[in-house]
Amino acid sequence: MNSLNPNSRSDREPYVVSGKGYTAVAINAAAKAGEWIKSRQGMVKELGTKNSAQDLVTEVDKGVEQMIKRLVLTHYPDHTFLGEESVEAGASAAAAALKEARESEYMWIVDPVDGTTNFVHGFPFYCVSIALVIRGEISVGVIYDPVRDEMFVAEKGKGAYMHGVPTSVTGEKNLSDSLIAMGFPPDREFAQPVNMAGLQSLLPQIRGIRAGGSAALHLAYVAAGRVDGYWEVGLSPWDCAAGVLLVQESGGKVSDTLGRPYDIGTRHIVASNGHIHEGIISSLAGAEATGYKL
Repeated sequence: MNSLNPNSRSDREPYVVSGKGYTAVAINAAAKAGEWIKSRQGMVKELGTKNSAQDLVTEVDKGVEQMIKRLVLTHYPDHTFLGEESVEAGASAAAAALKEARESEYMWIVDPVDGTTNFVHGFPFYCVSIALVIRGEISVGVIYDPVRDEMFVAEKGKGAYMHGVPTSVTGEKNLSDSLIAMGFPPDREFAQPVNMAGLQSLLPQIRGIRAGGSAALHLAYVAAGRVDGYWEVGLSPWDCAAGVLLVQESGGKVSDTLGRPYDIGTRHIVASNGHIHEGIISSLAGAEATGYKL
């Protein structure tokens, strides 16, 4: 990146999470889940599909979700748990499950393996994503990349960290000098054509595009200053809840593709360092690539 926030790196004291509390439970669950996921790389025995032939699920996804659920509910048995693998495929099912879960004061939102297709193919870009929503606000966000052993942690109002070192978005102000991440969801009917339209519009205006295949890790990379922005149409709450808090607590901005404030139910998102946000929004709008019918 051309310009990084000078207050974001090792000149600040590492942050240490205490051994008790919501964040510690989330970190412990993510670490144990990630360790098990990594040990199963290349050993997938059952490969299934959900919404389409491109929307993969494995016994690892299901097993990891149950592991995280047990670890969380052991400490907080009265909390609500919303995991990707416990919800039927499709946007309407996700919306219905979220609506029911919102009634709880404490809601854990979990994607056990964000980047399942990568995991199946041995492409080392996948992670565990865990968020805790308290009274409607994302209060804890943890994303763990077991391949690189990188633990991204955010607590509302307390900043975001990677292995205790504060993370910060970039200071890049020019869209033309920006590196942007995007995604291609398995939905070939709606989301993919819209994201392709956005790609065609943005690509000539920026330095480069990266599409790693994990929404959660892309958001963590925005927070860590590895990319300047990210957008994707067609996401679910478990794809982005933890990553949204990471970006916000790292000084960045997250909205829907129309520029409206992010909500847990937002499916079409833009995340950035803030400076280039309006440029991305404008480009998507001009290409009719927001995912919304206006």
